[in-house]
Amino acid sequence: MPRSINGQDSNCTNHLMSSTNKSLGYLCAIIAAITYGFNPLFGLPLYARGMSTPSVLFYRFFFASLMLIGVKLYKKSSFRMEARQLPPLLAGGILLALSATFLFLSFRVMDAGIAATILFVYPIMVALIMAIGFHERISFFTWGCMIVALAGIALLNASDGKVSLLGLVYVLLSALTYAIYMVLVKESNLKRLPSDTLTLYAMLAGLPVFIIQLKGCTLLQMPSDGVAWLCVFGLALFPALFSFLLMAVAIKRIGATSTAIIGALEPCTALVIGICVFNEHLTLRSIIGIVMILVAVSLVVLSRKKS
Repeated sequence: MPRSINGQDSNCTNHLMSSTNKSLGYLCAIIAAITYGFNPLFGLPLYARGMSTPSVLFYRFFFASLMLIGVKLYKKSSFRMEARQLPPLLAGGILLALSATFLFLSFRVMDAGIAATILFVYPIMVALIMAIGFHERISFFTWGCMIVALAGIALLNASDGKVSLLGLVYVLLSALTYAIYMVLVKESNLKRLPSDTLTLYAMLAGLPVFIIQLKGCTLLQMPSDGVAWLCVFGLALFPALFSFLLMAVAIKRIGATSTAIIGALEPCTALVIGICVFNEHLTLRSIIGIVMILVAVSLVVLSRKKS
């Protein structure tokens, strides 16, 4: 009898711990998604002060890297990586830098909230890349969702000039480069690196992209005032450091599928910020297009849960 009671107590404790871990995972996923949606909140005021895209992103990658180094030193975690991981890390860093560049370029020619929504098609691009490059099967259901997502993008593109063709190209290139980065991590030896180590080295590898654009930092623009400096640090802290680290925690506790679904909050956050802070406007056609994209991508992620 005592053994049975002890066994029940053990099961209850394990269940409670599992429930707590999942609750923490969902909370981290929600915060990660919301903070990533802060890109326009901190990026657009820097644009308004005349800063160039390479300057803004240089500061974002540079200060986020410093913060990550500080976190790793505080945790006393290892910086070790294998020599054979260097080539894919360099490629991954370039892809991350290009993805950020295209996204922030899109902010200059279209509403940031709509840009963030279109960016959310990257899971569909991952599915396509895996199908074409690694012979993963795509179901008719997934094909249908892709068509719905493309129709949603078409509606956005036709929404009273809110989405320029150039802006659409920028966002799709941002989604594509990020999708390639995700496949690279999944299919290479980078998946053995801890998430914080991978993120740190990828951002450091991406920094030269901006240094080259800035001609060895000779064209680097300094933030003009205290608000600009706050935006620079906010850009590095929230959409970079917080989002990446909390996303890693969430994936470990609730899995990549659930984390990706909750990621739908990213464009929703950007939309709310765009409307409330930057007076961006949505038409009914835009709203329908946004809903089509979010639903289609979420269904694709759900359908791949068992793959």
